[in-house]
Amino acid sequence: MPKPNPGQKSAAKKKKPAQHKTSDTVRAILIALLAALVLRQFVIASYNVPTGSMKDTIMVGDFMFVNKFIYGVRSPIWIGIPFSDMGFYLPEWLHFQSPGIDEPEPTDIVVFDYPRDRKIDYIKRCIAEGGQTIAVRHDTVYVNGHPEGKAKPLGQKYDRDEIPGFDKLRVQYTQITTPNDKSYTIRHFVNISQNKKTLPETTLPPGHFFMMGDNRDNSQDSREWGFVPRDHIVGKPLMIWLSWNSSDLPAYRFYDKIRWDRLGSLLR
Repeated sequence: MPKPNPGQKSAAKKKKPAQHKTSDTVRAILIALLAALVLRQFVIASYNVPTGSMKDTIMVGDFMFVNKFIYGVRSPIWIGIPFSDMGFYLPEWLHFQSPGIDEPEPTDIVVFDYPRDRKIDYIKRCIAEGGQTIAVRHDTVYVNGHPEGKAKPLGQKYDRDEIPGFDKLRVQYTQITTPNDKSYTIRHFVNISQNKKTLPETTLPPGHFFMMGDNRDNSQDSREWGFVPRDHIVGKPLMIWLSWNSSDLPAYRFYDKIRWDRLGSLLR
């Protein structure tokens, strides 16, 4: 009976650990990817802002962490095909949402499904909730017949980037302080004539919310597309982790394109 070659036995021992190492690495990568997908879908995710409807609270190019757990864990409603704009909606019988640890309240900044196309995410400020009345007349919002809060003018400045073609667009800043002592700043245009978005007094149905942008005269919001149902709520923004100024500066000056003063800003 032939004796085994010691060299062959030694080679076999060397190959086996290498195969195990490769499989362990692949397994670890798959587990990490799965954990990242679970976290992004159910716990926390990064969103960026492509429009100025929440300016100056949230600027174009801000990247935010959004808490998707606080209002209840939601199943996906849209499955997108990677590297394309194609995808499909999941049937409603597959949708679920767990109870949240909190509920959206007036003055909260909220991420939600756009009511006219749920695969698109919007971010606005909640102004009123189900059971309350809402009215918008000129530059003032009324909730239950009262102004949304105490208004304090903060002054004006020119904004050259707001609307193309307006080199000197003047903007009025106003601080709104609510009865529960929460404050935020809104904007209105001063030196251009336009039709103000008004709304007759309306009562919100239960389980619905009225959303508006802080950039009041340049925001598509509930004044146009109606109330947001509770099951459209995605999450609550936490902080800005990156703010990128998409100016005409060349790419190699990326250091100057970052708004360093906004990094780590909490969103309220």
